[in-house]
Amino acid sequence: MSDERRVGRVVLVGAGPGDPDLVTVRGLAALRAADAVVFDALAPEALLDAAPDHARRINVGKRGHDAPTRSQDEINALLVGLAREGLQVVRLKGGDPFVFGRGGEEATACADAGIPVEIVPGVSSPLGALAYAGIPLTDRRHAASFAVVTGHKDPSKPREEIRWAGLARSADTLVVLMGMRNLEDIVARIRAGGRAPDTPAAVVMHGTTPAQRVVEANLAELPARVREAGLGAPAVVVVGDVVRLRERMAWFERLPLFGRRVLVTRAEDQAAGMLEALRAAGAEGLALPVIRIQPLAHPAALDAALARLDAYDALLFTSANGVRHFVRRAAEHAVPLDGLRAPAWCVGPATARAAFEAGLPVHRVPERFDAEGLLETIVGAVSPAGRRFLLPRAAHARETLPEGLRAAGATVDAVPVYETRPAGIDGAALGESLEAGEIDALSFASPSAVRFLWEALPAAGREAARRCAVAAIGPVTAEALREAGLSPDVVAERATGEDLVGALASHFAGRPGGPR
Repeated sequence: MSDERRVGRVVLVGAGPGDPDLVTVRGLAALRAADAVVFDALAPEALLDAAPDHARRINVGKRGHDAPTRSQDEINALLVGLAREGLQVVRLKGGDPFVFGRGGEEATACADAGIPVEIVPGVSSPLGALAYAGIPLTDRRHAASFAVVTGHKDPSKPREEIRWAGLARSADTLVVLMGMRNLEDIVARIRAGGRAPDTPAAVVMHGTTPAQRVVEANLAELPARVREAGLGAPAVVVVGDVVRLRERMAWFERLPLFGRRVLVTRAEDQAAGMLEALRAAGAEGLALPVIRIQPLAHPAALDAALARLDAYDALLFTSANGVRHFVRRAAEHAVPLDGLRAPAWCVGPATARAAFEAGLPVHRVPERFDAEGLLETIVGAVSPAGRRFLLPRAAHARETLPEGLRAAGATVDAVPVYETRPAGIDGAALGESLEAGEIDALSFASPSAVRFLWEALPAAGREAARRCAVAAIGPVTAEALREAGLSPDVVAERATGEDLVGALASHFAGRPGGPR
């Protein structure tokens, strides 16, 4: 950097109402470029992962009626101070910054201090939560107008009075945010303003998330029904004839895994695809990396193989990790992989994708994504006899593939390139969650994940785990589960996270469930 001070700026980003997929493309780009993220309690935590590792992450609370972690003046000063340090600051706010989000106060505070500001709109809860509940704000058959009002003010205080009478009559659809604490008074004011007691109404709690819960009732009965169901903040209240459409339009709660909580034990850098598939199916994926992947401290066998790479007729990869560690070590030794004569045979699409992105000449992917499937494909496509194969793989991997090829007359150099270690999970805490019935399903993508999780769980946690649905990504992992004394309920036909989620959806089909 030059002596000239770097100019900081603040970007107010609407995080949406809960589902992290509802953030805008521009908002995601701002997060990826952030040096600091100042976030509210209602902003989806998953969005914080989009920020760079070096970015500061500062929680300022501000959840509904609860006392904020910091006052608004403190937050304004924090944003200005961070920007004056020359940082690119993202102010991540639940919903939309300008819809009852005090974004205007923060933006003007920055502008008054000479700090450049950008506003990135977000999906506000009147739009998002009601859409996920199957309730449109307008519909030409029922509503041509809507009004959104905060219920945060106390209706018993005249100087904070909202014009409920006018609102009750002026809009076809009335939406109240932050109104759960004063719900009975608010409903009474709406009725006094002219709304009939039998007007359809609903409350949507935790909208757009797998924890979403909806209570429908006519306006007069709504407060009592909400109390009986135990709903609380954050929630959206909606009053109007559009609520009648929910019976046919409640799409989110009809997703195959809606409200289910599924433990994902994959390594951190491999869990994203499965977590995304679970979210698309309506489930909450609980990421708990049970294993960690690390390169070998002394990869002498791999170094020797890289030195004679031209001698091999084909490369065999049984995991994306094998590809990545092989490519990394080749780069460290300046071994060129472009123009490589030997084709790469890959166990499945994720492995093939990693090889293709590394510039390796991907040849074939079997229909069955395991060592047995890859062996069958190779033997059926070429004559292994007299050929030499290089198999970069995990330490202590199964011998199915190399032994099968050797039996067919091939020479196979199976060299370890990485090892799998336990990630050091809190087995006692996990056991407590299992005993409390907070997890519906356990998913496993490797025998090592089975072994490390089972070893970490106390006896009571193991017993509670047997009450969950147990899913394995393939027959090898399923066998590891049986050996541990945990019978798999679900075995994916193909070894992909997406197929495992689909198999879980089939398992739970027709069974009662949903958010707690």
